[in-house]
Amino acid sequence: MSQQPSDTVFQEWHDNQALAEQMIPMIGRLYRHNNVVTTLYGRSLFNRSVIRILKDHRFVRKVEGTELSVGDTFPLVQAMGELNLGPAHVDVGKLGVAFKKQGGGDAVAFLRKELAEIVDKHDPAGNNGEPKDVVLYGFGRIGRILARVLVEKAGGGNLLRLRAIVVRGRGDIAKDLEKRASLLRRDSVHGPFDGTISVDAEARTITANGNVIQVIYADSPQEVDYTAYGIDNAVVVDNTGIWRDEAGLGQHLACKGASKALLTAPGKGDIKNIVYGINHDDLSADDRIISAASCTTNAIVPVLKVLNDEFGVEHGHVETVHAYTNDQNLIDNYHKGDRRGRSAPLNMVLTETGAAKAVAKALPELAGKLTGNAIRVPTPNVSMAILNLRLEKETDAEALNDFLRRMSLDSPFQKQIDYVDSPEVVSTDFVGNRHAGIVDAKATIANGKNAVLYVWYDNEFGYSCQVVRILQQMSNVHFLKLPRAGA
Repeated sequence: MSQQPSDTVFQEWHDNQALAEQMIPMIGRLYRHNNVVTTLYGRSLFNRSVIRILKDHRFVRKVEGTELSVGDTFPLVQAMGELNLGPAHVDVGKLGVAFKKQGGGDAVAFLRKELAEIVDKHDPAGNNGEPKDVVLYGFGRIGRILARVLVEKAGGGNLLRLRAIVVRGRGDIAKDLEKRASLLRRDSVHGPFDGTISVDAEARTITANGNVIQVIYADSPQEVDYTAYGIDNAVVVDNTGIWRDEAGLGQHLACKGASKALLTAPGKGDIKNIVYGINHDDLSADDRIISAASCTTNAIVPVLKVLNDEFGVEHGHVETVHAYTNDQNLIDNYHKGDRRGRSAPLNMVLTETGAAKAVAKALPELAGKLTGNAIRVPTPNVSMAILNLRLEKETDAEALNDFLRRMSLDSPFQKQIDYVDSPEVVSTDFVGNRHAGIVDAKATIANGKNAVLYVWYDNEFGYSCQVVRILQQMSNVHFLKLPRAGA
């Protein structure tokens, strides 16, 4: 029997690997020197392995119903390096499909037309915007994930810079620094830090991939003078959850060198609760204290937004099946909240959630239409929201899923809504997912005006990515997204 077919398939794989290897330094140079983020249908190609790049290309088949190989995108990435591009997010997947449909040709000429807004816009002096200082007040689960994302996105140093973390002192400072660095370096859920980390005990700094992060020890915001560390006009990200109102969070603004505060929890009173992708345009230059809402609110609001716009939502119930958090107990012990004192890894714990009511802060049109409850379950990360909705328009599961698939792939909500259509996925498959929520198409139920949707979300990593997007908005870090929709 001839082995030619299998040999051909293997050779094709080998050739694609070689092209992906060549693409990696090109993608890196575009990122570091031009502040150009290359994506493939919303999935970043920067700092990705050869196999990951090949898998992302395979993903296009689900999107467009056509194959897109590295051989199709390689000439475009290569040509991008010749065009002196200015800062932008460039989707080479969408460009590759369009280039392939026109039969290929001159890649440089094609890109000069498609990317005309950023061609020859690179500033070699690096004057594409002043770096914005960021301080993490607290260094727990969310704080450390935020640190990872911020370090990863540092690029050419022209975006957000993580300058410091603020924590309480715990005895021996040198030992404390090593422990903080170790927690950043190794994570039982998210795996090892992608890069190098070192500690300077004398300077009280942690250096992660060349980013020097000052560790400031303080028991309260009033004790901190950021200007003493060369930090100025910083956004302070409070990830402790201790203060949730203007009076408490206002303490950060009283510190020298701090200009704004961002809370990684639902805010109280008149504080704006922002879900990036939905109501981030409500932010103004005068807003100095902002809330990034909760992980659950971020997961469900984008899906509810598009459903309400397309089908209308009469009313509904949101049930969250939530991973346990460090607010709960390892074994039975006292907790001020009902039921939360019981052992987290041994029980399913019925509790309350404010996510349903919080939806109205981002989507006022849904005020009073949703109820909610939560069940904490024995898994450390990745949660699920079950949306049981009564719609204004009739639909079926196929039409509903097709609509949500399109929203996840080619809409303004591409980074908020992900979509999966596999009968085999489970919660751990979504660890590290950067979207606010992931629609599980196989679980969708729709009958007339009644619909039930299951939305997964990485309540740590996905939420942290949303927080960073708000940070960029607060800091006026904006990128063109090319090609333009409908182009």
